[in-house]
Amino acid sequence: MYVRTIHRKNKDGSSVEYVQLAHNAWNPEKGFAQAEVIYSFGRKDQLDVEAIKRLVNSLCRFLDPEDALTLQDKTGEHEPLPFVRSRPAGGAYLLKALWDRLHIGQCLKAALKGREFSAPVEQALFAMVANRALSPSSKLAIEQRALGGARGRSLLYH
Repeated sequence: MYVRTIHRKNKDGSSVEYVQLAHNAWNPEKGFAQAEVIYSFGRKDQLDVEAIKRLVNSLCRFLDPEDALTLQDKTGEHEPLPFVRSRPAGGAYLLKALWDRLHIGQCLKAALKGREFSAPVEQALFAMVANRALSPSSKLAIEQRALGGARGRSLLYH
């Protein structure tokens, strides 16, 4: 399938261009392939561009991210960027912003006032909440994740 444009001349001499979705089908009687119009988008100067954008977005759902990146730059000016991998980012930052906006740390300080803890209680509680929200695991695994552990990412110090 492909998008094609055709030109028609009006009786007054003006030219009009139409945009069509077509594909080639073999015509056994004539012995060669002929274009068959699947859908006509209408006159090029009167296209519903927003409808075409919605169609393209809908079709992109069926592409791998790597294929979508390859298809985005068809100008030939730049080499397409290879899709290597994606990583979740920002979950701990978002949770910390919510934690601060809801004043949870201040509430904990008020509730723990008068008690003497040598460990950072607020940071430990934040680590447990973030662990449960971002990648639920056992309570024992929280220490490894909160301090950087095997993944090298710290919830406490980001």
